[in-house]
Amino acid sequence: MYKIKMSNTAPIVKNTIYAGQKYVPIADGSKVHFHFQTWKLGKEKVLIDDSKKIGKREPMVLVIGHKFKLEVWENIVKKMAVGEVASFQVKKELVYSYPFVSKTLRELGQEQRRKHTCTMTLHTEGIGYPDLDDLINNPCDLEFIIEVLKVETSNEYEKELWQLSSEERLKLVPELKEKGNKLYGKKLYDEAEDAYRQAISICEQLMIRERKCDEEWIGLNKIKLPILLNFAQCKLIKGEYYDVIEHCNTVLDYDADNEKALYRRAKANVGAWNPDAAEKDFKRLKTLNPDLIPTIDKELENIKQLRKQKSEKDKETLKKLFVKENESS
Repeated sequence: MYKIKMSNTAPIVKNTIYAGQKYVPIADGSKVHFHFQTWKLGKEKVLIDDSKKIGKREPMVLVIGHKFKLEVWENIVKKMAVGEVASFQVKKELVYSYPFVSKTLRELGQEQRRKHTCTMTLHTEGIGYPDLDDLINNPCDLEFIIEVLKVETSNEYEKELWQLSSEERLKLVPELKEKGNKLYGKKLYDEAEDAYRQAISICEQLMIRERKCDEEWIGLNKIKLPILLNFAQCKLIKGEYYDVIEHCNTVLDYDADNEKALYRRAKANVGAWNPDAAEKDFKRLKTLNPDLIPTIDKELENIKQLRKQKSEKDKETLKKLFVKENESS
C-alpha cells in the first residue's frame, strides 16, 4: 500500500488490486464510467453501497470538473487507469457529503416520492436510511473500491444540455427546430413536440439572464416565438386545445397580427367550444390577408353548422328532460 496526498487536510491511502490496461489522461469535461463499493471502516468493516445493487444497478458516470458533491471521487478516478481496480481509504473529513450522494444514487429510477431533506427534517427525521443517518451522526473513515470501466473525452460523447455553454446552447436551438420540423413531416408529433420543447427551454433559460427590454432578450424572444407556434401546432393536432390557446396568446402578445397564431388559436377555440372567440380571430384574419377569405369562410360556415347542431342537440336534451319530469309526476 502507498499514500497519495490529494488534500491539504487529510490523506487518501490507495491499494491497487488490479493494475488495469492503460492510463488515459482525464481532463475537465471527460466522462468516467466506474463501479464502486463503499465500506464503513471501524471496529468492523461494513458494506454500505454497491453500484451493482443500488439504484439503477448501473455504473456511476462522473463528468470531471463540474463540482460533483463528493469531490474526492473526482480526485480518485483521475489517478486511475482504464480497467484498474483499486481500494481507497479516505479520512472522514473528505466524505461528510457521502450520505447525501448515496441517498440520491439509491433512489435513481425509483418512482417513489422523494423526501425533502431540509435542516429541520435532517435533525428530527434523518434522510430516510438508518445506515446513512448513522453515518451523518457518527462520521467515520470510508473505503471505496473503484473499478474504472471507460473514459470518454469531451469530444467523444454528446454533451448533455447542462454541460453546454450559453453559446453552445444557442447554436443547438436551430438544430432542434429543424429536427422537430423533420419529425413533424413524418407525423411523429410527440417526438417533434419534444424537440420543440427543448429548443424553447433553451431560449427561456437564456432569456432569464437578460433584462426584458434589452436587445439580447428581444432577439432570443424572436427566435423562440416561431418555435412556440410549431409546438402549438403539435398540441393542436393532439387536441390539447387550451395549451394551444395559451401558447398562441403568448405569440400574439408580441406580434398581434401573426396569422399562424390567430388561425391556430381560432381552431383551438372551435375545439374547446369557444365559438365567439374563434369567429373573432377568423374575421380578423380576413382583414389581414384577403387571400385567406375562401378558407376562412369555410371555417365560419363550419362554426355556423356546429352551432346549429349544438342547438338541436340542446333542444333534444331539454325535450327528453321534460318527458322524464312528466312521467315521474
